[in-house]
Amino acid sequence: MPEYNPQLVDSLIHAKWVIPVDAADSVLQDHAVAINDNQIIDILPSAEATERYQANNTFDLSDHALIPGLINAHGHAAMTLMRGLADDLPLMEWLNEHIWPAEQRLVCDDFVACGTELAIAEMLLSGTTCFSDMYFFPDVVARVAHQHKIRAHISPPVLEFPSAWAANADEYIKKSLKVSDNYRNHPLIQVGFGPHAPYTTSDDSLSRIGMLANELDASIQIHLHETAQEITDTEANNSPRPLQRLADLNLLSPRLQCVHMTQINDDDIALLKEYGCHVIHCPESNLKLASGICPTTKLLDAGINVALGTDGAASNNDLDMFGEMKAAALLAKGFSQDATALPAPQALRMATINGAKALGIDKVTGSLEVGKAADMIAVNLDAISMQPVFNPLSQLVYSHCGQQVSHVWVNGELLVNEQQLTGFDLHALKSKVASWRAKIADCDNS
Repeated sequence: MPEYNPQLVDSLIHAKWVIPVDAADSVLQDHAVAINDNQIIDILPSAEATERYQANNTFDLSDHALIPGLINAHGHAAMTLMRGLADDLPLMEWLNEHIWPAEQRLVCDDFVACGTELAIAEMLLSGTTCFSDMYFFPDVVARVAHQHKIRAHISPPVLEFPSAWAANADEYIKKSLKVSDNYRNHPLIQVGFGPHAPYTTSDDSLSRIGMLANELDASIQIHLHETAQEITDTEANNSPRPLQRLADLNLLSPRLQCVHMTQINDDDIALLKEYGCHVIHCPESNLKLASGICPTTKLLDAGINVALGTDGAASNNDLDMFGEMKAAALLAKGFSQDATALPAPQALRMATINGAKALGIDKVTGSLEVGKAADMIAVNLDAISMQPVFNPLSQLVYSHCGQQVSHVWVNGELLVNEQQLTGFDLHALKSKVASWRAKIADCDNS
């Protein structure tokens, strides 16, 4: 072995397994990752790393898998405050009779700040290092994400009806642009556009969003083809299918993130492929609301990028991306009646590099590669429920690992250390959540 003059680095992380999420689905045993200036500078066998690097911080994770941080590609963070508020109801009844009335009465800066902080704490503890958000007061979401040093992709909502944040589509768009301007050069926060859905956003508003997104090279995230009722209503009006309508309005492009997509046909798949659009699959939320099942195998076989999201905690009821990986893999197998469909490595890609591609940040994060940001998590596979470990990659997907995340780094900064958040006052957070719970319960019962 050649001799090295040890190079001083910020952190050196030794792990039993390093799973970089690469084209070969590599599982590197007894390897280390070197971090300096927020970036990964080397991935190499632990024995060589000890010779080559001297670190300010060294982590010896002898029972752990080190993987890229998980990317939650769609959610509504502040809705953690509505977790369990209206369970076991179909989507439109859930929205019209419970969620929207509560939002109209209660949503404000403080509501969004508290709910977002709760969501970020939950996501970090279960291994999410980047989340995408579509909710009111996105400026508050961005502020809280900045405070807690997590990576965030924010799609401010656009609707035709008023909310506590804006009175009409023009104001939603104007405020969206202001948030985008405020965070244009932020290292961890991106801002795009979030037209809520085809049935809540007019052609004029969608066209304007499309033009602005082209000018700013910004993303567009939209709930699309979520339920059979959405398609039935469209057909009853002799209108184009929702995806075709977006195509007619020139919104289809690699910047478009189509959330849910449970009701699609071959023509829809052809359009997604032609324009390079992304699909965000939210399996647990779709199951809970009985919205349908996204045909992920057909999409992936067609070469369409499919990522994973939790949706909001009000319709899930958790933000654990490990659960989404397992649900996605099992649904694909059951739906296709093919046990080989969506194998574990592909499920892990959907929760990491595919999410990064959908959000337009795959050159920065989503895999463990030299030159990428040090967004990574360590998962302890020593728990009794994990034994024995034949294939650590498979174990990550099919065993419940959300509670086994021990360490989380975002952009090289340690945010979870030995299962403890490093930047939260959890006692104060729980007290604020309890206060909001009382207000929400009173509202829902009135």
